[in-house]
Amino acid sequence: MVMNADPAVDFSPAVEWASWWDKTLECWEKEGLPHGMSGEEVSSWFHLDRIEQFWFPHYAKDCPRPASEYVGPGIVQNEEDYARLKKYFYPEDAVEQMKERIVRTIPQYNRGDTIVWYTVNGFFWFPRELFGDEAHLYAFYDYPELYHQICEDLLKWQITQIDRFSEYMHADFMTIAEDMSYNKGSMISPGLFQEFMLPYYRRLIPEIKKFGTKVFIDSDGNIGQMIPWFMEAGADGILPLERQAGVDLVKLRAEYPEFMFIGGFDKMAVLRGDKNDIRKEFERLLPVIRSGRYLIGMDHQTPPGTSMENYRYYVECLREYGVYACK
Repeated sequence: MVMNADPAVDFSPAVEWASWWDKTLECWEKEGLPHGMSGEEVSSWFHLDRIEQFWFPHYAKDCPRPASEYVGPGIVQNEEDYARLKKYFYPEDAVEQMKERIVRTIPQYNRGDTIVWYTVNGFFWFPRELFGDEAHLYAFYDYPELYHQICEDLLKWQITQIDRFSEYMHADFMTIAEDMSYNKGSMISPGLFQEFMLPYYRRLIPEIKKFGTKVFIDSDGNIGQMIPWFMEAGADGILPLERQAGVDLVKLRAEYPEFMFIGGFDKMAVLRGDKNDIRKEFERLLPVIRSGRYLIGMDHQTPPGTSMENYRYYVECLREYGVYACK
């Protein structure tokens, strides 16, 4: 109802969509958080509403890994590598691997006690994981046919797995993980998006929406330039809307009144500020909260160094300002 901007809603859910960094939890354990709690237990401890994410596994458990996860080449450098390693990608039992948690979530889902969402790796994200960061950006030019083949294989596998997941639950929303922008905007041109990503989005998104699931793009950085691209692709919204990257959610709402947003709350107000700074940030976002089609949340995971006192106050304000949703 919140995402439909229905003025009849009582409040916006108070959820932590991005969970917490492990280092953040370690700091809070020193302040009194019980040690070794699960994400669900931490959420309950802070009196947050429940939200459950299912990130589809895109690789076999014994898939080879690159020498470094974040720098240097990936495991695929050419067509031969992809053909040789493809057996490790697109596991047919992806949903079955999550089945225990799915079954455990179904009762809460049926009672309406939890938001359910799932994530798949997108047509920028997944090739980047295979090629490695630098080689990936060259791959659009050096291996265009291979790039399209990867996206085609990924698309067909995702449609199958989404259908299987939806036999259990119809997710409230989902995210396509991309992370294709930094603080200066997109890492690729509109032309590359049109050629290498848009055709696959146009085939994937209708298969998601047939189950009533809202489609969100997940990209860090300054996403303002890319919103029209994703709207053309059929996406409903975007997250996390990082303030430190220059994203101004109030301006985006004025420009895109029908688009949906999650996040956008400047985490620096909680990390470095005090209660007054936290409240000021909620006041800044109040026009967007009132407009609907917006789920209040951090503009990424709560950073280490955030005091538990500040975080508790942030959660209190989530409840307080949530009543203004769609009003």
